[in-house]
Amino acid sequence: MKLWTPPRPLSALARATAVLISLVTCTPVGAGAAGAAPASPPPADKRPVEDRYFDRTVRDDYQWMEDWSDAALKAWVDQQNAYTRGVLDQIPSRPAIRDRVAELSRDISPDYSALEFRGGTLFALKDQPPKNQPMLVALASVDDPSHERVIVDPNAIDTTGSLTIDFFVPSLDGAKVAVSMSRGGTESGDVHLYDAATGHELKDVLPRVNGGTAGGSVAWTADGTGLLYTRYPAKGERPAADLDFYQQAWFHKLGTPRASDHLVLGRDLPKIAEIEFASADDGRHVLILVRNGDGGEIAWWLRGPDGVLHAVAGFKDKIMGAEFGGGGLFLLSRARDANGEVLHVGLEKPALAGAKSIVPASGIAIDGIHVAGGRLYVEDIVGGPNDVRVFAFDGKPLGKLPLPATSSVAGFSRYTGQQCLIRSESFTEPGHWLRYDPAAGTLSPTALALRSPADFSDVEVKREFATSKDGTRVPISILMKRGTALDGRAPLILYGYGGYGISQKPNFRAQRKLWLEQGGIYAVANIRGGREYGDAWHEAGKLTRKQNVFDDFAACAQALIDKRYTTSEHLAIQGGSNGGLLMGAELTQHPDLFHVVVSQVGVYDMLRSELSPNGFFNTTEYGTVKDTAQFRALLGYSPYHNVKDGTQYPSTLLLTGVNDPRVAPSNSFKFAARLQASGTSRPVLLRTSMTTGHIGAPLNARNEEYADIYSFIFSQLDVPYRPHAVAAP
Repeated sequence: MKLWTPPRPLSALARATAVLISLVTCTPVGAGAAGAAPASPPPADKRPVEDRYFDRTVRDDYQWMEDWSDAALKAWVDQQNAYTRGVLDQIPSRPAIRDRVAELSRDISPDYSALEFRGGTLFALKDQPPKNQPMLVALASVDDPSHERVIVDPNAIDTTGSLTIDFFVPSLDGAKVAVSMSRGGTESGDVHLYDAATGHELKDVLPRVNGGTAGGSVAWTADGTGLLYTRYPAKGERPAADLDFYQQAWFHKLGTPRASDHLVLGRDLPKIAEIEFASADDGRHVLILVRNGDGGEIAWWLRGPDGVLHAVAGFKDKIMGAEFGGGGLFLLSRARDANGEVLHVGLEKPALAGAKSIVPASGIAIDGIHVAGGRLYVEDIVGGPNDVRVFAFDGKPLGKLPLPATSSVAGFSRYTGQQCLIRSESFTEPGHWLRYDPAAGTLSPTALALRSPADFSDVEVKREFATSKDGTRVPISILMKRGTALDGRAPLILYGYGGYGISQKPNFRAQRKLWLEQGGIYAVANIRGGREYGDAWHEAGKLTRKQNVFDDFAACAQALIDKRYTTSEHLAIQGGSNGGLLMGAELTQHPDLFHVVVSQVGVYDMLRSELSPNGFFNTTEYGTVKDTAQFRALLGYSPYHNVKDGTQYPSTLLLTGVNDPRVAPSNSFKFAARLQASGTSRPVLLRTSMTTGHIGAPLNARNEEYADIYSFIFSQLDVPYRPHAVAAP
């Protein structure tokens, strides 16, 4: 499982789009702290441990913080939370910022995502603040959601807001739906089955189908009487340390005991296998995707009507996406060109040796493929924004979809007849679903459109380029109020991610309006490690080439200064998860380039990260300390190991959650302790959630985190916050 991806409720394999949002863990903190807030952060005990790597001995003063059962660690974290709250709650503008955040989160209309059309019913996740969590609904039409049915509402099941839908998969006739749900950000999801018409829960429950390491998936049989599902080892089947690994594919027939379930695939898969399923429309064939960890290696199998598995492609064949269509499989291949081409193979003999090229590679990178209504849709990416080309199944070009300029495709679903649904959004326009009718050649709006109280009509989006250390041109997207003077005095937040082939596409975040309306500038760096310019862009930012990512981001910051958008004294940077690693590397490598760093659920100890369950999945992206060259690269940029005493570091806010299954919270504990002991005079705050993890926090908790982040940035950049005038209703 990648360090951070959104929950994947979709069953189509090629639809998994990963765009890191601005917030990751969000929950009230300091529940265990009592009494007055300390005047300074509590010092951490040093318990030196020496680890030997090849010819190097590395000292680690805070390795003891990796053991959450240590009472001293829990007490220290409580004291850190108390100190952090003492600082943040004393910021005079925080109440006004909190009110504005809450106002911006109250969408005027609900937001629909993860659309799936089955058996004449459209299933979707519906997010409607002030409810804390999205719910699963069924709609008869995209034009009139007023008659929707609620199938599963986590808010009604658990009023605390801690229950989250991980993913859902309807049966092929739309009569039933499988729903994975987890609590408290653990992502350890059990699959429950529901009658789609009544919302009544069926008896069968499949435990631990989803996890924060290898994810999870299900696929229904054609008649809806059984399903394939992902299964983690049960207690006693493997050592306790291996229970988050060795995912397998199993089959369950409804109404039978789980003891009668049988293995479909997995006995010979890698320890870090991640499995997903996708069914053909008739249910006779099931496509099985297996990732070898998170570095981009994918193998594919096709399960036929007789239950026999056919190998389609191996981990080294660079088949990155697949969709049923044209009597076979369309395959997105990057074997001959990093920008990708589309191949086609038959279902009877799906081997790559017989594949036919349908859409050849070009100078534009293919981001994904989709099939609907007898047409192939090829999603392109050019530095961040998307275009969509349409083809007949034989490869004949049928034109381009007239999508809004500088926008992204944030969802795709087949619909009735030959129609399909495309979710489009941009930096200034909320996500909305468009219906494409190929017979009429029209792309028209539907009723499923998010309307936000955040008005971006006074905001312009600009595109700049930076030149990285090795001469690579790196794009930057910039949001600012029209008329903002480029005199170097504007406060600016620069956001980045840079990993796992996850591209930073144009996306809408209502809370950014709070920053922009105060005269701030918001920028997104499209650095290497993503896939904004195809797979070569990703490959140039992984393993021993990871330093390119950090060089790109620093170059973007310097370009914004040189072009007089801001200055170092007015510059804040932000990132989460893999972007948290980016923040840590920038902080240690360029401490004078930024004034404020906000880093969420980040990886900071690159030498011991792989010892955590999900950390081992990430070795195919980062590398491993067991390889000499990779170890030296990891040590060279590991933020925790590159903090230097006597250095003045930027003001820093680190955020984490104790239930995080993707990034061990000890990364944040150790990094905070090391920074605070470095002698820097600027604040280093550690904010630890006691009830959530990496994703899935309730709305009210997310609002509290937004308030903390913006309050910290405003105060540390010495920018006065002027309460926004709210129009009378």
